[in-house]
Amino acid sequence: MPGARHHRTCHLCEASCGLIIETDGPRVLRIFGDDDDPLSRGHICPKAVALQDLHEDPDWLKAPLRRRGNDFEEVSWEAALEETAARIAEIQKAHGASSVGLYQGNPVAHNYGAQIFGQVFSRALGGHSRFSATSVDQLPQMLAGLLMYGHQLLMPVPDIDRTQHLLILGANPLASNGSLMTAPGVRRRLLEIRARGGTVVLVDPRKTETAAVADRHLAIRPETDALFLLGFLHTLFAEGLAKPGRLSAFTEGLEVLERLVRDWPPEVVEDAVGLEARFIRSEARAFAAAPSAVCYGRVGISMQSFGGLASWLMNAVNIVTGRLDAPGGFMFTKPAIDIVDLGGRAGMRGRFAKYKSRVRKAPDFGGEWPAAILAEEIETPGEGRLRGLVTLGGNPVLSTPN
Repeated sequence: MPGARHHRTCHLCEASCGLIIETDGPRVLRIFGDDDDPLSRGHICPKAVALQDLHEDPDWLKAPLRRRGNDFEEVSWEAALEETAARIAEIQKAHGASSVGLYQGNPVAHNYGAQIFGQVFSRALGGHSRFSATSVDQLPQMLAGLLMYGHQLLMPVPDIDRTQHLLILGANPLASNGSLMTAPGVRRRLLEIRARGGTVVLVDPRKTETAAVADRHLAIRPETDALFLLGFLHTLFAEGLAKPGRLSAFTEGLEVLERLVRDWPPEVVEDAVGLEARFIRSEARAFAAAPSAVCYGRVGISMQSFGGLASWLMNAVNIVTGRLDAPGGFMFTKPAIDIVDLGGRAGMRGRFAKYKSRVRKAPDFGGEWPAAILAEEIETPGEGRLRGLVTLGGNPVLSTPN
């Protein structure tokens, strides 16, 4: 029907903005934000506009391709699936189930079919050779969730629509649309914090787009977030600002944490962090004094040598100040489909370091290896070598190390 309007949700990132797509038959005429969407309120970013480019891309494959030397030839789905299944079975019969790996990319998280049947396929494949985009994204925060809250998917999100003080570590929400918080139209939301008298503080080595809308930008040295947070926590405990409140009744180890951070005052970490001790202390005081506050971090604190520690300490800041699961703080979500509960019932709370990788002895997480070891598992000869790989919704040649 000419000029048809379709109300859709953008599936290119977790912000899930509401879209209106106007079409003329199979042709896309226009894509724009849906003002009536209660979450995105008309916000749209370049990714959503580019959905038309994806739809009309001449490189979009409409049939399976089989490689022949340097060229590719189209084959039927029946032939492609039969040949793929036969090769997987052949390799696994000769070299074991783990000789064929599975890599799942980011789009899997935005596709119902891939989420459901991808896991079924993974189990049918057998073995232990599992990789995904998770380990070059938020896996350290999932580890913190497992260790602190008992489930790998218990990752609180910042309540930015009610907070009065937002402390951002290693994140650029103006570019990422609020990743791991599902908050489309982040620029508007950050400006609304300031409009209601609140404060936005960015801690990041780079002067990002988000720095332009923040009240303060603290340019620390790369990979020193954990040290910054240790100095931050030291100040909270030393100055009597650690007030977990109702969280004390079910929180263990606060006295251990206080003892650990005693050796890391801001004056000890300032040279390494590249930030004077007085700035670390003033930020800790401002955070504790705010009527509501939240510390939020993203890939900048995850994808580094101390990603697990930095993620754990970020959670600790929210806990010792009583901001965990409090309005305007770091809150657990209530989704329409509770995957945390479903995963727990199925015994899939997560696990860490049950196995070690063949080459560098890296620990697994939740039955998955870090993508950083994928290349060496392919290249290093010996028993257990990876000899086949299935990729689902991913492009590891571009997005993973080596």
